[in-house]
Amino acid sequence: MISTQSAVEMLVASSNTFFILLGAIMVFAMHAGFAFLEVGTVRHKNQVNALVKIMTDFAVSALVYFFVGYQIAYGINFFESASSLAEQNGYTLVKFFFLMTFAAAIPAIISGGVAERAKFYPMLISAAIIVGLAYPFFEGLIWNGNYGFQDWLTNTYGAPFHDFAGSVVVHAFGGWVALGAILLLGTRNGRFRNGKLVAFAPSNIPFLALGAWILCIGWFGFNVMSAQTLDGISGLVAVNSLMAMVGGIVAAMILGKNDPGFIHNGPLAGLVAICAGSDIMHPIGALVTGLVAGALFTWLFTLIQQKFKQVDDVLGVWPLHGICGAWGGIAAGIFGLESFAGLGGVSFTSQIIGTFTGVVFATASGLVVYGAIKAINGLRLSEEDEFNGADLSIHKIGSVSKE
Repeated sequence: MISTQSAVEMLVASSNTFFILLGAIMVFAMHAGFAFLEVGTVRHKNQVNALVKIMTDFAVSALVYFFVGYQIAYGINFFESASSLAEQNGYTLVKFFFLMTFAAAIPAIISGGVAERAKFYPMLISAAIIVGLAYPFFEGLIWNGNYGFQDWLTNTYGAPFHDFAGSVVVHAFGGWVALGAILLLGTRNGRFRNGKLVAFAPSNIPFLALGAWILCIGWFGFNVMSAQTLDGISGLVAVNSLMAMVGGIVAAMILGKNDPGFIHNGPLAGLVAICAGSDIMHPIGALVTGLVAGALFTWLFTLIQQKFKQVDDVLGVWPLHGICGAWGGIAAGIFGLESFAGLGGVSFTSQIIGTFTGVVFATASGLVVYGAIKAINGLRLSEEDEFNGADLSIHKIGSVSKE
């Protein structure tokens, strides 16, 4: 009996480890989506830089999160012998891998907003500080109950801040940090002509579409596998993710007047918004959440392109991740309620406070970190380097060789 019980426990532990490993791999693959989404949006002279940034940002994020960030968030480190680590069932290590891919999404989000005019190493150093210090502080506050914030919300308003897969913890945080960097960098040269803003057209719609498809597929690992164990897996999360994605597509298609850029970002807006409440909403509530997110992104990105001279957000990461992520945090407090056919256990007030806290902390983090790096070494390429493009200026090679 003992041996049978032990075998069953080992099977369950191994299955959970494999489950979260698959989730980590799916979210890891999403970074290819971030890369191609940016490659397809920026001008040809900045395509190589987009690819290099996503790869190097991921490597640096893994290092700082391993050595510093994970301990800040969860109080866990890996400074012990390999034999000691090997004696564990592997789940602890693979869980780190899974959560690290979330952390690495922060600089991938920021990258799209600051594209085409940012220096390489100053932005890499800034991303390391954000992922190593600022992000894990907020992550631990929400997902690990650090510093009593969640306990306070529960005792005061009846429920903690609910963010199942990171609408606010990951996406809104990344989007609002990016806004600080975008404001400090300023507008790309040539975007303001004869008193009017000029929108640069995407350079490669097929690459943009490929990036969107990769992200959409990987997002089901992002959301569904946030359960982190097999016994917590929910078909409701999968269907809600699907419905929000579809809602984002439809809203972007209608309001964006069939523009392919909006149509391929619409599903991402819906998926950003559904992360927080995907485990507690009814699918119709998820659909409405996605519709609103798709509409918010399309309307605000259009407004930025036409009216906001100082907010030169190349991929629209602030409206897509920052605004839609914040909407997702609030939406969980609406459509998660039993009165809206949700599962309940959520407080609208807690969702407002938690979302507002994330927005304020992320914006402040972005302004402080990128402001400090700007004062020390500068963030922006010279006018000549920006004109020549980041590919040649930084990497000494273009996306297409000339024979």
